[in-house]
This record gives sequence, C-alpha cells and structure tokens, in this order.
Amino acid sequence: MYSVIFKQEQAHDDSIWCCAWKKGQQDELHHIVTGGVDDMVKSWKWDEEKLDLRHVFEGHALGVVSVDINEEGSVAASSSLDSHIRLWDLHSGQQLKSIDAGPVDAWTVTFSPDSKYIATGSHAGKINLYGVEHGKLESFLETKKFTLSIAFSPDGKYLASGAIDGIIKVFDIAAGKLVHTLEGHAMPIRSLTFSKDSSMLITASDDCHIKIYNVQHANLIGTLSGHGSWVLSVDCSPDNAHFVSSSSDKTVKVWEIASRECIHTFNEHSDQVWSARYNHNGSKIVSVSDDRTINIYDCPT
Repeated sequence: MYSVIFKQEQAHDDSIWCCAWKKGQQDELHHIVTGGVDDMVKSWKWDEEKLDLRHVFEGHALGVVSVDINEEGSVAASSSLDSHIRLWDLHSGQQLKSIDAGPVDAWTVTFSPDSKYIATGSHAGKINLYGVEHGKLESFLETKKFTLSIAFSPDGKYLASGAIDGIIKVFDIAAGKLVHTLEGHAMPIRSLTFSKDSSMLITASDDCHIKIYNVQHANLIGTLSGHGSWVLSVDCSPDNAHFVSSSSDKTVKVWEIASRECIHTFNEHSDQVWSARYNHNGSKIVSVSDDRTINIYDCPT
C-alpha cells in the first residue's frame, strides 16, 4: 500500500533542494541528508516511525544544490553555489574536507560506487573527479556544456551526464572517453539514474518528459509523460523494476519500468519537489520540496 507515513514540516528555514538516503554498514542507522537554500546541510536518522535531527552542518555560504552519501553510509558530500564541495562525517558531525571547486564549478555531487571519488558537474562544460582521501582533482571529462546532472552506473563502468541543452553523454570511466551521446530531450536534464543492473539509463528533463535508454546500444526504449511541469529528479529502486520521479508540478510518482506506466502519484507537497530518493531496499521513499517539508512514503516491495 503506497502511503505517506511521516512529514517533517519546517525541516529547513528555506526551500530544500536535495536529499540522499543510505543505511550505514557499520552502525545500521538509516541516514537521510538534506540540503537547502538556507545554506544548511542536515543529517537525520530515520527509525521507522519518525525523523530525528542528528547533525546540522554549517559552512556553506550559498544555497546547497546537491548532497550524496557514500556507499558505507559514513560520509556525506555537499555542493553549493559557493563553489565548494564539503565532506562531512555522519557519526561525529565534523567537517572532514572543504574542496574549492573554482568559480561556479560544483553543481551535482555524487560518490563513485567504490566511494573513492566524488564527481561534480560544472558550468565550464566538464565533469571533475576528486579523490575523496586527499580532496584533490584527479581527472576530468569534457562535456562542453553546463553539466546539471551526473550519475555513475552501479557497476562502476559508466558515468552519465545531463546538460543544460538536453544532451546526455555517457563516458567509459576506465578509458576516460565518451562512448554515447543521447539526444531526445529538448530542455535541461535535471536528473538521471542508472537501473541497478546498469543496463538502462533513466533521464528527467524540463521538457516534462522522462526517457529510458538502453545503455549498451544507446537506443531510446521509452518516453514517459505524466508530469505537468519540469521533472526535477529520478531515482531507480533496488529491485530494478521501479523508479521514482519528482516534479515542479508538486507530485512524486512511482513508475514500473517494464510497463513504462505510473503506478502511484503522491500529492503531499504544496510546492515543487526537488528530489525524491529510495532507501536501501526500496521499501521507502524520501522527498524534499520548496515547501520546506521532508516526506517519507511507504512502498510495497
């Protein structure tokens, strides 16, 4: 039964732009991290009934546009309009590192599957890869356009990027080269996600559409419509059969990949929903919005 099970109202002092959810491998805690226009990064613990605020991470000077949690569930990364990437210890609440990414050069931030690298898109038309251990720029990939969204494939082989002009590029990480350029969207790509078996890439755009591509053959296998405005985020479920999307139409939708149909719509937010993410086993979804609320939903698995 799809249902909303918890609402944390006034979770930030301004719009919440991003969220991430991971289960800690050592502590077994369910960590949810959120970032907002109020410059704050917050770490929450989910205990199956409610959210408890654990840490408030301060240091960013402008709105936090992206957050991610490493695979171990021990370190969070955040990027802000202040051009800094910051790493936070989810146990101690301490800042581990601050990386100066250069003027307006830290947009989406995401950990590699092995947690050794942080990738971030940039205005300058690059994907920058920073080593987590030393915080140094290790390498970069040329996209030639302002890169709004990036995603690693779970098998660690590919890195996909979505640009402001609607073009998607897929890179072979080991070879450091572009392998596919995917066209089909006419407007900015806000978010993209690989299926858990790394065979499909799901993309979300301001053109109100979601597209599904076959990664190996680089062909379009589905165009999904149903949102009434910009699609701001997509995230694939661990069961490889579903994904969740959120939109500036104030809704969160759950889709079945095989049938390419929306199977549930949540209408719980009163403003645009910037991000929605699954938990470790796909039984729950978290969403964040301009309405400053964090919602947790139950999903049948």
